[in-house]
Amino acid sequence: MTASTTTVRSPESRSTAPHAPGIPTTGSPTADRSPLSDGPQAVPPTATTTELRARFAPVFEQIAAGALERERTRTLPRAEIRALAEAGFGRLRLPHDVGGFGASIPQLAALLVDLATADSNCAQIWRGHIAFVEDLLVTPHTGFRDRWLPRITAGAVIGNAWTEIGDVERGTLRTRIRTRDEVAEVTGEKFYSTGSIYADYADTTVADDAGVRHVALIPLDQPGVEVSDDWDGFGQRLTGTGTTRFTAARLDPRDVIPFSDRFRYQSALYQLVLLATQAGIATAVARDAACAVAARERSYSHGNADRVRDDPQILQIIGEAEAAAFTARAVVASAAEAVQRAHDTALSGVPETASETDTEQSSDADTAANHAATLAVSQAQVALTRLVPEAAGRVFDALGSSAVREAAGLDRHWRNARTVGSHNPWVYKARLVGDHTVNGTAPEYQFAIGTVSTEAGDSATASAGT
Repeated sequence: MTASTTTVRSPESRSTAPHAPGIPTTGSPTADRSPLSDGPQAVPPTATTTELRARFAPVFEQIAAGALERERTRTLPRAEIRALAEAGFGRLRLPHDVGGFGASIPQLAALLVDLATADSNCAQIWRGHIAFVEDLLVTPHTGFRDRWLPRITAGAVIGNAWTEIGDVERGTLRTRIRTRDEVAEVTGEKFYSTGSIYADYADTTVADDAGVRHVALIPLDQPGVEVSDDWDGFGQRLTGTGTTRFTAARLDPRDVIPFSDRFRYQSALYQLVLLATQAGIATAVARDAACAVAARERSYSHGNADRVRDDPQILQIIGEAEAAAFTARAVVASAAEAVQRAHDTALSGVPETASETDTEQSSDADTAANHAATLAVSQAQVALTRLVPEAAGRVFDALGSSAVREAAGLDRHWRNARTVGSHNPWVYKARLVGDHTVNGTAPEYQFAIGTVSTEAGDSATASAGT
């Protein structure tokens, strides 16, 4: 089924989080509430991963129950994303004292794996939101942070609008921002705008008339914004990874910060979300394959047992799938620890009274942590991009021709895994890891995409939206 190109901005796709002052909106602010006591499963200020999982498990179960039907009918998971927002998924990383759960990056990654096991689309949809919240935690722009923390706590969902396609020069942006009379306006077009169709704001990369890059948070519920569900990839079909057009879209200038000030480990975090999505797909593959084998009554005369569930060759395939899922989850957990260390060094900062030596040591520690995070997620990507699709394809050897019927929907796991694995090609990451291993070459933090008609563009424009 091909993607619809109909612009979708219906009321049920939006949260009721407050918008920027002076910007038209049909929503109303969400009432203040205690985010840790609402809902069926409260969690303490220092929650364990088990306690956080208990909080979100009922929502994940509901999402899993409808995943196959949504895939068949290409129904966007609007209600599911709204349920996650209302349960507090978007404020997982916020500190407890500002209304969040205080989750660590490894805890966030574990929950993303659980969500991706339920529906891999739903996990990837949160990618832009997760990165924006992370930036709030370490940004030097305290006024910007204080302005946005209450919005996230109130349930605002942030989408992504970074990548421009076509013949745009690598390292440059065509999307422009202009400010006059205390109102900023953005005009331009983005693709791969994952999650924006479900969001209240788009985290958008823009350039001013001098070509300086900025990050702008643009309210999506206004006449100057058109968000289209025209993503036509064969996998991850429901992520809303389509086109967003801005035509003099308005925003408050206070919602604009320099791109150069974004957190250093952002590419590692963006990749970690995709790794967690892959691990969730692998877990779903093992789950669905095991259930199908257990339920299968027909067996082959040249098989090894009268019941398929007793056939040692079939059990080997299921065991391999389960081992792949275990490996994927372990790899994600390890990579998440490395990203957490990059966060910790960014958060520690340098005291005003620090000596020159202290400053250099702090900077060295931060650089080392960012190198380690980049290498960790790169190695994980190299491994999982091949491991998970292979496992998703291999399970068909255990199930026979009935498994390839559309009603079974098992093909979605391979399609989704292959699509996730096509983001930011792993072959280049493997080369970077090899260069570091052999020559000690420091890995890059950011990666750009575009054409090169002059000198190669500055690699500060990340491809996080792809």
